[in-house]
Amino acid sequence: MLDSNTTHFSNPSTFILLGIPGLEAAHVWISIPFCTMYIPAILGNISILFIVKTEPSLHEPMYYFLCMLAVTDLVLYMSTVPKMLNIFWFNSREIDFSACLTQMYFVLVFSMMQSGILVAMALDRYVAICDPLRHSTILTNTMVAKIGLAVVLRCGIVVLPFPILARQWPYCRTNVIPQPYCAHIAVVNLACADTRVSSYYGLFVRVCVMGLDGIFIAVSYTQILRAIFSLPTKDTQLKTLGTCGSHVFVILAFYIPGLFMSLMHRFAQNVPLHFHVLIGNMYLLLPPVLNPIIYGVRTKQIRDRLLQLFTHKGA
Repeated sequence: MLDSNTTHFSNPSTFILLGIPGLEAAHVWISIPFCTMYIPAILGNISILFIVKTEPSLHEPMYYFLCMLAVTDLVLYMSTVPKMLNIFWFNSREIDFSACLTQMYFVLVFSMMQSGILVAMALDRYVAICDPLRHSTILTNTMVAKIGLAVVLRCGIVVLPFPILARQWPYCRTNVIPQPYCAHIAVVNLACADTRVSSYYGLFVRVCVMGLDGIFIAVSYTQILRAIFSLPTKDTQLKTLGTCGSHVFVILAFYIPGLFMSLMHRFAQNVPLHFHVLIGNMYLLLPPVLNPIIYGVRTKQIRDRLLQLFTHKGA
C-alpha cells in the first residue's frame, strides 16, 4: 500500500488528495473556517431561491439571474466542500479517477458560469438604466431563459475538452494531488505527457471567454455610469446608482481574488505551497458566501422579506 503513490501506471484507479500540503497536522483546525463558510453559503443561497420564488414582486430579470447565480454557488460548494471536510475530519483522501475528473469538470463549468451570469446581470442593469422604457420588452421571461441556457451551454461545451484531455494522458509519476479537491492544474501536473495543448487551450479560455466577459462588464458599466451622471439631480443619481450597487460588489468579490491569485502565481514564486493552496481555495469558495450576504444586505426587497420571515417565526 505504501508503494501505491509511486507505482508506475498509465491509468490510475484512484487519486490521493493531500488536503493542505504541509499543514496536515492542522487539518481539524483548518476545517473550522471551511465549515463556517459552508453553512452560510448553503443557507444563504437557498434563502435567496426561496425568497425570490415566494415573493411576486421579485419576479424580475435581475432576481432570476440572481437565482441562477445562487444555483451555481450551491453546486460549486456541494461538489467540493463535503469531500474537503471528509479529508480534514476523517483523513478520507482517496477519490476515484472518474469522480476526480467529474469534480474537476463541475468546478470549471460552474466557476465559468459565475462569470457568464455576471455578464447577464450587467446586461440587465445596462438595459434597465440606459433604456428603461424597453427593459420589460427586451428582457422578457423567454429571453432570460434563453440567456441562462446560452450560459450553461457555453460553459459546458468550452470546458469539456479539459476532462477529455486529462483522461487520455498517462500518469506515471504519482497519483497524489496536493490539493483538497481535483483542481485542473494540479491534475495536469501529474501527467507524464506533453500537456501543452491543455495549457494553450486553458490560456485561450481565460483570455477569450473570461477576459471577454470582463471587458463586456466593464463596457456595460462605463455606459451605465455615463447614463447615471447625466441625470438631472444628485438624489436621482444616487438612487439609480444604488440599484446596481449589489452587482458591483458581487463583481468585485469574483474578480479581485482571481486577480490577486494570478499575480501571486506569477510574482510570488517563493511563497510556500500551502499558502498558494489556501488562497486558491478562498478564490473558489469566498464568492458563494459573499453573494447572498451582499444581496441580502444591499437589496431592500430581499432584506425586508428576510426580516419578515424571521419576525413571523419569532412571533
